[in-house]
Amino acid sequence: MLRTALRLLLRLITLVMGISIVVFVLVGGLWYVWQDARGRAPQVSYTLTVKKLERAGLGLYLRYRGEDVSRPANPDDPREVTFVVRSGETVSTVAQNLKRMGLIKDAALFGWLVRYWGADGDIQAGVYALRPNMTMEEIMRQLQHGRIPAVKVTIPEGWRAEEIAALLETLEVVSAEEFMAAVREGRSDYPFLVDRPPGAPTSLEGFLFPDTYQFPQHTTPARVLDIMLENWDRRVPPELRERAAEQGLTLYEAVTLASIVEREAVVPEERPLIAGVYLNRLRNGMYLQADPTVQYAKGYDPATKRWWNPMLQEEALAVISPYNTFINPGLPPGPICNPGLASIRAVLAPTASDYLFFFSKGDGSHAFAATYEEHLRNQELYGGKGTSR
Repeated sequence: MLRTALRLLLRLITLVMGISIVVFVLVGGLWYVWQDARGRAPQVSYTLTVKKLERAGLGLYLRYRGEDVSRPANPDDPREVTFVVRSGETVSTVAQNLKRMGLIKDAALFGWLVRYWGADGDIQAGVYALRPNMTMEEIMRQLQHGRIPAVKVTIPEGWRAEEIAALLETLEVVSAEEFMAAVREGRSDYPFLVDRPPGAPTSLEGFLFPDTYQFPQHTTPARVLDIMLENWDRRVPPELRERAAEQGLTLYEAVTLASIVEREAVVPEERPLIAGVYLNRLRNGMYLQADPTVQYAKGYDPATKRWWNPMLQEEALAVISPYNTFINPGLPPGPICNPGLASIRAVLAPTASDYLFFFSKGDGSHAFAATYEEHLRNQELYGGKGTSR
């Protein structure tokens, strides 16, 4: 009992001293600003004193929080977690990301620890291997010195998983075959991967977020997917995902529709309007008749060495696949590519209209129509130049 009481008393004294130093620094700072305004502030000695006092105060505070600093977020979890520090991220952002991924429990405390050791400028953008059973100080040191050699990879919007796999293999990041096996197997360790309708594929297609990444060379599919799924989770926040219900869709259905919009839209400004047309067709029980869904079903064409091949409507009707929206009502079973944030936003916040049809003008833009008669007129106007929806 006596030992416990003495320990608590010591912690209380340490806390009071730390707070006293912080108060002194704040009051001194106000005095310094006032003196500086009058041209009387000492330029060197005060600054040095403040820095010393600030560090002393941080030291006392960290000593008071010593158990929290030295206690891992999860002492019993030795699994390796791939953590990415992006260019321009502050220590505060890094700390929040560490907390979100379950690597630390107190983001503010981690920030104070980094500041105390003067490591603010030592944490560089890159890829790191961390574990939940590491202490805060171990994580800080790893972020200073443990960066994994990585290669820069840019994944465009609208690519299907096989295209991404081929690029990753070309850049010696991971085997395309192993990557595709992991993509098809799927995962359920993120909430956004769980909400799928019955019969939906297990594939991660649609959630391989298009972006510029730093991937370790000669790594595993799991590590690459960790980075990409964590990025999706970060870039599509919960408040945005919740808007799917406003359109009468689940999140998975919204991503599926966004993947179609991604392949259809050439002019960025048309994305919300195209999304609105497809939503109108769904609500009216109409077939989507989206060419990209058939292109996805047909897959790779060795003759053209392309995945996405143009075709006539007559050809589309001959492709027997659950993904073919010319012969199957509603949405396809799952996403047909990996849409970017703009297409996801377009589905979650579409442009309201009465349009049910659109016809390509041949220059990337589309002519929209509310009735089939208007649609036929657009076909006559742009007939030899475009394709119909």
